[in-house]
Amino acid sequence: EEWVQTEWTDLDVTLTSVTETWAVATVCGPLARSLLAMLAPSTDLEPAVFPAMTVQGARVADIPARIFRVSFTGECSYEINVPARYGMALWTALINAGERFGLTPFGTEAMHVLRAEKGYIMIGQETDGSVTPIDLGMARMVSRKKDFLGRRSLTRADTQREDRKQLVGLLAGDSAAVPPEGAPVVAEVGRRLPMPTIGHVTSAYHSANLGRSIALALVGGGRQRVGQQVFLPLPAGTLTADVVPPTFFDPEGSRLDG
Repeated sequence: EEWVQTEWTDLDVTLTSVTETWAVATVCGPLARSLLAMLAPSTDLEPAVFPAMTVQGARVADIPARIFRVSFTGECSYEINVPARYGMALWTALINAGERFGLTPFGTEAMHVLRAEKGYIMIGQETDGSVTPIDLGMARMVSRKKDFLGRRSLTRADTQREDRKQLVGLLAGDSAAVPPEGAPVVAEVGRRLPMPTIGHVTSAYHSANLGRSIALALVGGGRQRVGQQVFLPLPAGTLTADVVPPTFFDPEGSRLDG
């Protein structure tokens, strides 16, 4: 919409959002494949045939559907898209079939904890208008051959600096302390105020899987600081934290396939 209105005004383009025409339910967890197999018996769900980051047309509970093998939790997940008028029918079929597996709905807070354990970013939380894919450790996703919006910006000297803020993980010295999101990160304490900040906490939660607090942060030259200690000056006192890679749980990604 923005580029049609501001940059390519000579093009005759009409955009129509179809988001509202679809209903989506995500089946997530180590038993997700077993549950979906009951409702989509004609679809081969094995990872070798239906790997992560692919999509297939199918019938789920005899409803025409599109199944996306994507995950925001790091667990084996299937996002089932059906025409909106079948949304309640799909939900009911999943809940009924899931009783034997102990299926339960989960909310966004649980989803946020799971994605943070995996180091999955949230746009607008781990990013702002200055953060690039390279800052987030996603350089391999940026094509060196294709042209795309934003490619010129990635060639600027400023976006290639080694001391740019980069996504890292933080493990607080007090494992029960969950630092507030937005908390400043400094390299040393004891200096006169104001102390220069090197970054800030973007997400922080208590991890049930790890039994302790975890945090994601954007820190200047962050990847070079892995293994070092930083400090978070807070109203109640200064919290120490170790800089670690941003993936806290299942770094090899084996749980994506259940």
